[in-house]
Amino acid sequence: MERRVFLIATEESGDRLGANLMKVLRQRLGDAVRFEGVGGRAMAREGLESLFPIEELSIIGLAAVVKDLPKILGLIKETAIAVTEAAPDVLVIIDSPDFTHRVAKRVRAKDPKIPIVNYASPSVWAWRPGRARAMLKYVDHVLALLPFEPEAYRRLHGPPCTYVGHPLTEQLSSLRPNADEATRRAGSPPVLLVLPGSRRSEIRHHMAVFGQAVARLQEQGVGFELMLPTMPHLQEAVVDAVKGWPVQPQVVIGEQDKRAAFRIAHAALAKSGTVTLELALAGVPMVTAYRVGAIEAFILRRAIRVSSVILANLVIGREVIPEFLQEDCTPEKLSQALGEVLSDSALRREQLEAFATLDAIMSTGNQPPSVRAADIVLATMHKARRIS
Repeated sequence: MERRVFLIATEESGDRLGANLMKVLRQRLGDAVRFEGVGGRAMAREGLESLFPIEELSIIGLAAVVKDLPKILGLIKETAIAVTEAAPDVLVIIDSPDFTHRVAKRVRAKDPKIPIVNYASPSVWAWRPGRARAMLKYVDHVLALLPFEPEAYRRLHGPPCTYVGHPLTEQLSSLRPNADEATRRAGSPPVLLVLPGSRRSEIRHHMAVFGQAVARLQEQGVGFELMLPTMPHLQEAVVDAVKGWPVQPQVVIGEQDKRAAFRIAHAALAKSGTVTLELALAGVPMVTAYRVGAIEAFILRRAIRVSSVILANLVIGREVIPEFLQEDCTPEKLSQALGEVLSDSALRREQLEAFATLDAIMSTGNQPPSVRAADIVLATMHKARRIS
């Protein structure tokens, strides 16, 4: 009997999660599975024909969201109708909660028999904690990427939540140096990475202050080789922004070259986000920073419920990575902290010791995250069939 799986992923990271999940589900179900939904290039390679191009939802900033709100609402309605008409054995919503959860609510209201799995939890532990309890009404199971999330859902009285593992734990060989790369990492001049972000708004907010920070380091006589990994769609904006930097970085393009840079890096200056966990798993001490517009800063200050916004700090369970947010994100403060992580300081040693614990903290035993996720999706499908 054919099983129908409807998946919705509207960002590149979710698209990769969805593709890996599809691959394992096909291994388990063979030709008896049919995939439908919304996804990007990775999910298309696994056989998904997307309802619409996910690029239509690549909207950043409050002003842009307001301007495109009718379009976004239209796509939410269109997607929810497509799900209920397909009547799948399971709906898997992946990340992008502002879109996917609105679809899930509509689907649950229209057809409560369709089980719904949320892959990659919204950050209920950081802001909007009430969302966890609200999810009970329309999510049957949450697949968590971070080890502390199941406890957060229990504490906040949300739906069942299982840690399935972060996809980065399957990519450690591409993050960690071989013998030659380890020699370069320890060599002179040390390689310093600058990672301003993967969105145009982040490039706008970070490039100038990051450039001023590395310039101050050079003025203080600190030696380093500067590298700036970025993605193809940002290459032009990044190259244009570094023209005014007193210290010119080597700009490297694409995921493969970024990972190669991680493997030889001695330290990094990075915007907060998933990249901090990536660097920590790679064993690269770092300084982190983040700036947003004034309105967004006002909202976030009142919403955030955690002591640190640095993902690696949250997973480790203590604040070993310094973070400089908004008005604290200055060339002076960044350059001083960078000087510490570039040298054999207490801060650098503390970070390296903490990073060494991550493998144990994030372990999923001998099962890859995509396999653990597929097992729960299949169990949720079978449970729903028994109940109906």
